[in-house]
Amino acid sequence: MAALKPEVKAAIVQMLACYDTLSIVVDAIQKDFGIKVTPQQVESHDPTKVSGKGLAKKWVDLFNATRERFQNEISDIPIANKAYRLRVLQRMSMTAENMKNIGMTAQLLEQAAKEVGEAYSNKQKLEHSGPNGEPIQHNHTVSAEDLTDEQLAAIIAGK
Repeated sequence: MAALKPEVKAAIVQMLACYDTLSIVVDAIQKDFGIKVTPQQVESHDPTKVSGKGLAKKWVDLFNATRERFQNEISDIPIANKAYRLRVLQRMSMTAENMKNIGMTAQLLEQAAKEVGEAYSNKQKLEHSGPNGEPIQHNHTVSAEDLTDEQLAAIIAGK
């Protein structure tokens, strides 16, 4: 097991901090750096695991900073953005349609409608409050003089 260069260690620590699996990290290091690493070697760079307890402080600090940023800045992840997801669904839908895959096209259209929000359902939005969440004002003033004797009797009887 050869010693890893600092840039490789940094990449491993950052990927692990972003919850990438060991196999994903192993493949990425092979692809990006041309270095074969084992899952055990990768796991030794995760301070949350027993095998990573002896990790140097600078790598633990990098891990913690990356993990905190990852958890707090979800907007940096493209798939968290609705417009990005709709663009991907559009491309997938066009590909499925070109392949004459009607079933897949229908599923992708349904997913896009769900993504837009309630466009796929026939639900109707009902307003249960007025502007700024205040109660809806009802101005139904009826004077006793406007009511018939039967209506007054019904009100008094509680009907």
